[in-house]
Amino acid sequence: MPHYQKQGEIPPKRHTQFRKEDGTLYAEELVSTEGFSDIFSIVYHEFPPTRILKIGKPVSLEKQIAVPDNMQHRLLSGFKISPEEDYLKSRKTVLFNDDVELILAAPKQSMTDYFFKNALADEMIFIHKGKGVMESVYGSLSFEKGDQIVIPRGTVYQLKFENGDNRLFIVESYHPIRFPKRYKNDDGQLLEHAPFYERDIKAPVLKEHFNKEGEFLVKIKRKDTLFPYVYANHPFDAVGWDGCLYPFIFSIYDFDPITGKIHQPPPVHQVFETAGFVVCNFVPRLFDYHPLSIPAPYNHSNVDSDEVIYYVDGDFMSRNNIGKGQITLHPMGIPHGPQPGAVERSIGKQETEEYAVMVDTFRPLKITREAMDIEEPGYYKSWIS
Repeated sequence: MPHYQKQGEIPPKRHTQFRKEDGTLYAEELVSTEGFSDIFSIVYHEFPPTRILKIGKPVSLEKQIAVPDNMQHRLLSGFKISPEEDYLKSRKTVLFNDDVELILAAPKQSMTDYFFKNALADEMIFIHKGKGVMESVYGSLSFEKGDQIVIPRGTVYQLKFENGDNRLFIVESYHPIRFPKRYKNDDGQLLEHAPFYERDIKAPVLKEHFNKEGEFLVKIKRKDTLFPYVYANHPFDAVGWDGCLYPFIFSIYDFDPITGKIHQPPPVHQVFETAGFVVCNFVPRLFDYHPLSIPAPYNHSNVDSDEVIYYVDGDFMSRNNIGKGQITLHPMGIPHGPQPGAVERSIGKQETEEYAVMVDTFRPLKITREAMDIEEPGYYKSWIS
């Protein structure tokens, strides 16, 4: 995962006295993963991060399942999700299983009167439209179109948008989101054959901390329930931190595609992996250079994965009449491939200008009522000439 970072003021040795000018101690917090056995960071707070004033009534976020067992190719129009003022209310889960939730969101306003924490899931927020800043105890991360913001579970954050025209594709993972093992050496450094490099990763910058007491609402999500917690101090009160666990940004525009003499399989497009799914980035690239190559993908039966593609921009070579913000779902057990005319159209072309984010899940996905409301019917027939 991301390499070691150090921001702000920290003591020379961990777990030792670190005092303020008035002689009182800063509050040290170890943010650890996998029971102290994986990556972690150490944060130094103005106040202990445990000062809870009150807990409000839990709010149910239970999903309404429309199709529990899907065996049909489907097409969803994501931009038909209506914008909403509030960030959390705008998040609409369209596909999910026990490993992941795939969410569409179109928030119109910044998070100003509350903070948010996902207690059980890492998040990858893809910015399709919009620009702004993500604030957390680790500092500020400026984001823009094409950015993939990876937020480790347990991170309290706020999203502040520059305007009200925002479109997000959110991957909520109950497994840690990591870079693929095959891209890294034994010490975790990205290798030469990886399609991105450490300098492509944008880490938060701790410019200021908030030494404020009062009442601060943090909405904490745990599976399908939202718990309102009120803390006695501002959650972004860190004077410094160091470690390898923190939110970061990787832009789809910084992904360097791997190409070959003949058509390359989807794993060459991979950017993240988990125990339950993988994420791939499709970006502009040169096509295959064999004199008889067919750039369009072959028909395939990916018998162990449900394939979801979120279309971002450009002309996707294997699909007909696909628009921005649309989602295709090709379930395991049914072959799929290029639509009529796509193979012949691709022959002789030298490059593609497509952008898309793909999520391949290792368990079948359920479909929600929100997804069915934006489905384009008849997609499964689109392979008929």
